[in-house]
Amino acid sequence: MKIGFLFPGQGSQSIGMGKDLYENYETVKEIYDKAEEITKIPIKKLSFEGPEEELNKTQNTQLAILTMSLAITKLLETEGIKADISAGLSLGEYSALINSKAITIEDGLNIVKARGKYMQELCPKGDWKMAAIMGLTEDQVNEGISKVKSGFVKAVNFNTEGQIVLSGENPAIEEACTYLKEMGAKRAMPLNTAGPFHTEKLIESSKALREELENYTFNKFESKVIKNLTGDTYY
Repeated sequence: MKIGFLFPGQGSQSIGMGKDLYENYETVKEIYDKAEEITKIPIKKLSFEGPEEELNKTQNTQLAILTMSLAITKLLETEGIKADISAGLSLGEYSALINSKAITIEDGLNIVKARGKYMQELCPKGDWKMAAIMGLTEDQVNEGISKVKSGFVKAVNFNTEGQIVLSGENPAIEEACTYLKEMGAKRAMPLNTAGPFHTEKLIESSKALREELENYTFNKFESKVIKNLTGDTYY
């Protein structure tokens, strides 16, 4: 039987995440302790206790989600469960790359720490939001957002035929959601994110991360990873 892992992205965080596993499994404890030692960020406190405002800061969110993903995969590995293929949504692609051994845990934590820092510090000031639209086609979503007059909004993530994510200014997102619900969207769900991610507003963050990545060496893949951008595998 072939096994695939799908790793979560930013917006899936919640206070208490990973606490039960940390308290019950030594393997999980080792990953969390190692992550804190490498990043110098109090990932355990942020994940287990919050406060929510701190956990939701981009740099903290990304490290918390990455660490929990790594801890779970390590725990599964101790039970003989490994992925033949993996993928991850946005941030989750780093979890998949680490799981495939293309990136070491140490490098992965440092890369994601830098990624979160750049996305947080180089994000333009503004009232930003993202939202998941369910039950409409790409053409319908584009038709709906073309009516928006209250600011910047784009369709950015095409997760499935029935789920498309919007990113932009909060008033524009709200206006788009109103139109799209009127057009028959099953749900228009705000996401717990802190920026206009996956848009050109993050171009400076992208440039900084590209320079950061030049400092790292990538290893041979031990399992296949599907790319977010194209749906192809890395090899």
